[in-house]
Amino acid sequence: MVQTPIKITAQELAKVAIDLIRQAGCEYGDIRLCTYRNQSLTARDRSLNNLSDNISSGFGVRVLLDGAWGFAASHRQSLAEVSRIVNLAVEIAKGSRLTQQEPVKLVPVAAYQDKYITPITIDPFAIPIAEKAELLLNINEKLLSYSDRGLKKAFSFLRFNQEDKIFASTNGSLIEQTIYRSYPGFGCTVVANGDAQGRNYERPPLNIGYEHIDKEDLLGNIDRVAEEAIAKVHAPELDREYRTTLILKPTNLFLTIHESVGHPTELDRVYGYEANFAGTSFATTDKLNKLQYAAPWVNFVADRTQTNGRSTVAYDDEGVPAQQWYVVKDGILNDYLSDRETAYRLGRESSNGSAYADSWASVPMVRIPNLGLEPGKEGGEHTASLAEMIADTEDGILIDGIGSYSIDQQRRNFQFGGDAFWKVEKGKIVGMLKNVTYHSMTTDFWNSVDAIAPKSEWRQCGTNMCGKGEPMQIAQMTHGCVPVRVRDIHVV
Repeated sequence: MVQTPIKITAQELAKVAIDLIRQAGCEYGDIRLCTYRNQSLTARDRSLNNLSDNISSGFGVRVLLDGAWGFAASHRQSLAEVSRIVNLAVEIAKGSRLTQQEPVKLVPVAAYQDKYITPITIDPFAIPIAEKAELLLNINEKLLSYSDRGLKKAFSFLRFNQEDKIFASTNGSLIEQTIYRSYPGFGCTVVANGDAQGRNYERPPLNIGYEHIDKEDLLGNIDRVAEEAIAKVHAPELDREYRTTLILKPTNLFLTIHESVGHPTELDRVYGYEANFAGTSFATTDKLNKLQYAAPWVNFVADRTQTNGRSTVAYDDEGVPAQQWYVVKDGILNDYLSDRETAYRLGRESSNGSAYADSWASVPMVRIPNLGLEPGKEGGEHTASLAEMIADTEDGILIDGIGSYSIDQQRRNFQFGGDAFWKVEKGKIVGMLKNVTYHSMTTDFWNSVDAIAPKSEWRQCGTNMCGKGEPMQIAQMTHGCVPVRVRDIHVV
């Protein structure tokens, strides 16, 4: 008689792992059992050229033994494999200890037993592929109706993610989370006069269901995007390098926030633990509560509780509750993005919950949370609507969308492009430009902000493709912000 194997739940596997970690004498340990589903559809011109729907499942065990980390992972979820991986992680910790200069210490965290699911209205994976493909092809067909005016290429995409994670630790935590993410967009390329220029539109990547795929909004922006792409390819370039006033929409500003505020304040980067992808950071701990990072009316807030934010969760990947805090307050460097290890080194009593791993096979590291620019205060001296900024600008450039960018190895000196540019003269938009890049030093730039739009113009923009580490991990985060005006910036 053949015996049916006994099915072991993920929660039971987690309990076994924690018991084994304790028996090994580790001062701390945790396990993450994760399943990731990633669905992506891309249409180019009149065909669906990419369709993928992948599921990855496994677990990772992390132990701290005598002040040294050990980590191991596997896709096989069984009692025997959990035992093997825990033992392997312990052996790796013993090996790491041989070259460890100082023991790792962690700030405490309470034990939590909790469940969290991203609030959604429509499950994005319940919508038929055919319906999604039809929407993309419809978008492209409408863009290609401008082909007689030089529009040669059209593309559109839909991306959906679901993360199911169970976290358990020797602290006594058992946390289950399900995170949903949705992201639609499209773009086109126009060719004329020996030049090719693109224009894009997207609804920002957010933690939300299929309700984020607003057909009326997507289809309603097609004519504008096509017309702006056509105008852009015929627009002049700047005839010289000079310094001018910039008016930046949230669709452009979010990336500047990401690169010049988010990454420099990752505490592992500050300490030199992480130097991949544009190096370490100028915002060292001796500057904390001293550095005039920005103008006194500029505030940057980290918030992992933000509704629909791309980095919004209930707990980070160390079991630390989601929080909100000022990174820059009244223009002064106020805090960093930390995990339990870097928070201890900084002398803090707790982590602010910025640890994230992109896979069951990845080690959690400090990642940028939702990090946004606080809107201008109603009636404040430096508060102005986008329309008021334009009307009050004698000579400047309005920028929408993102383009190429680069930043130096300590996040001081940067340059950013954009997706669309308009010349502003005597308080009015007078026409499009193309191929504009602005250059500045991080603190010079943020101290040159002289106008910030009010909360009514706040928009959630962000990225789903932030790379960090070696081997590289991918994270996502929202940088909610409003339009700003920045004076005396070098453009080319």
